[in-house]
Order: sequence, then structure tokens, then C-alpha cells
Amino acid sequence: MTLSQQIITIAAVVLGTMVTRFLPFILFPANKPTPKYIQYLGKVLPYAVIGLLVVYCFKSLSITTYPFGLPEVIGVITIILLHWWKRNMLISIAGGTIVYMLAVQGIF
Repeated sequence: MTLSQQIITIAAVVLGTMVTRFLPFILFPANKPTPKYIQYLGKVLPYAVIGLLVVYCFKSLSITTYPFGLPEVIGVITIILLHWWKRNMLISIAGGTIVYMLAVQGIF
């Protein structure tokens, strides 16, 4: 990349970050009530994103070849057990990710 291309790239990233950070505060100021559809999206989108990530993670899983999906299954079981035990999404996801990475890197 030339220097001008680097500057343009950095400027585009900065502009994109600033727009995505400041636009919600401009569109929905604190002195006005938040529209109902935005409140609805705030309630359902986190679950939809997690569901999408689960589908994405399992889309190329092969149960017919080694390791037969065992690291993924172990990770999911870890997430379920941690969430059942602690009821904390951050701990569940972090713990499942750590167990999955240890399984992939060290066991399988």
C-alpha cells in the first residue's frame, strides 16, 4: 500500500467507527422516548446473534471424520453446564471457548 492508500484506509476506518458510535445518540436523543421497534430489537437481537453464531460454528462440522465433532460437542456441553451453574453468559462463553481451544490444541 502506498502512503496515500494507508491514510485513506485509516480515515475510512475512523469515519466508520465514529458513525456507528455517534449515530444512535443523534437518532435517539436522551430527551425523547426510544421507539417501540428499537426496544423490540434490543430484546430479540442478542438471542438472534447467538443463534446465528451457533449455526455458523456448526456449519462445517464433520461427524464422519476424526475428531468427529468432539471438541465442538465438549465446548457446547461446557457452555451449557457453566450457564446452568452460574447463569452468567460471559463466564459461559469464555469457559466454553477456553475448553474448546484446549481440546483442539491439546487433545485432538
